Amino acid sequence: MSLQNVTDTYQQEVPPAPPKRKPVHDLAPPVDLTDPEVFSRHGGYTYEAFAQMRQQAPVMWHPEQVAAGFWAVTSYDLIKQVELDPATYSSQRGGILMTYGLPDQPKHPLLHASSLNSLINLDRPYHTPLRMEHMHFFRPGFVAELRKRVEVYVNELLDAMEKQGPVVDMVEMFSAELPLFTLCEILGVPAEDRPKLVHWMHFLETSQYQAQQEGLGNVSQEQIMTFMTEIQAMFEYGRDMLAKRREDPKEDLLSAIANVEIDGKPLSPEFLDGSWLLIVFAGNDTTRNSLSGTMRLLTEFPDQKEKLLANPDLFPNFVHESIRMVSPVTYMRRTATTDTQLGDQPIAEGDKVVMYYAAANRDPAKFADPHRYDITRENAKEHLAFGHGPHVCLGQRVANMQLETAYRQILSRFPNIKWTGEQSLAPNNFVHAISSLMVDLGS
Repeated sequence: MSLQNVTDTYQQEVPPAPPKRKPVHDLAPPVDLTDPEVFSRHGGYTYEAFAQMRQQAPVMWHPEQVAAGFWAVTSYDLIKQVELDPATYSSQRGGILMTYGLPDQPKHPLLHASSLNSLINLDRPYHTPLRMEHMHFFRPGFVAELRKRVEVYVNELLDAMEKQGPVVDMVEMFSAELPLFTLCEILGVPAEDRPKLVHWMHFLETSQYQAQQEGLGNVSQEQIMTFMTEIQAMFEYGRDMLAKRREDPKEDLLSAIANVEIDGKPLSPEFLDGSWLLIVFAGNDTTRNSLSGTMRLLTEFPDQKEKLLANPDLFPNFVHESIRMVSPVTYMRRTATTDTQLGDQPIAEGDKVVMYYAAANRDPAKFADPHRYDITRENAKEHLAFGHGPHVCLGQRVANMQLETAYRQILSRFPNIKWTGEQSLAPNNFVHAISSLMVDLGS
């Protein structure tokens, strides 16, 4: 059996229906987790709702308006259990998003296919060898060399902030720029082409495209045409780069993806498209939001900032605690391959199981006083912001390196920097999307 496109084999969505197994806990969702504005409307994650779910229904049935509904998992231990059992809780059977839309729902065919045909949606046996081909670019030696280039670029970004300051939008001038630079260095995207990626990233965000909203919605014909043209250009650029790397491989991640073989065959064009989309998104969104969210934390907990300034040895643990508190990825979904039981809740084959990392990272059973930002927290490193098990985030070393490098220099140059209290959150229930964050560089 060879690697098939996930779009050819995945379990398609079905209309709303009651759960196949009776919910053990009688709790109606305290917030609508299917609503893209569920967090942006509240100014951030709905921790009170997560706490209620964890206490009263750690595996809670959540209906959907247009699809079958899912089991929402909010406890640290149960999420870890799901992550460590990919045979029972599959990524490939239904993908990683809450919903991919009903089969007859209008969707952008390229985006839909690419959001499914990629490494993150594969199970064994194909997940492991494909993941191994990426590993070289995330190993300690490679990351240490990459850090030197990141340090130089961080300094350039801070120069530009200082020139424009004292009050600047950190997202626009720093958090959106650094991860994209780092990603392009890993991929091998030439410097002159990087503005294109910035443009496409911004375009996708302002179009408010997230895969849970694949329907084109109530937009004009002109907007639809612009959307189609930009998406096509983004994929054509990726295809062109990958084709060049097949002909002339270099020491970069694009070459590794272009030339990988699974069962003696190169990746299908659909998987190459999916790899391109996954890397461009996964390498950008999460680190950008961690960088911005950490500035908010240092302002809200000034005692921790003083502690860090006084003791630079705390930087590695500061990174773990910051990512735990920010939780840049809200959830990941799995699909049950068999009838099973999670905690005391029976789960039926084919059921969707959605793991809420933002809830797990504030679980008091794991993290004492979980809403307190404590850069000396002994178990901060055990957060689940990067997932866990075979699908743990490939780029976590790079993400940690960027956060540490950034804040060593930010706090060295601007020890009095602080968030002004002004921020914008994009409507998004998949990632914690901070679209602007105003900071005062201080005197």
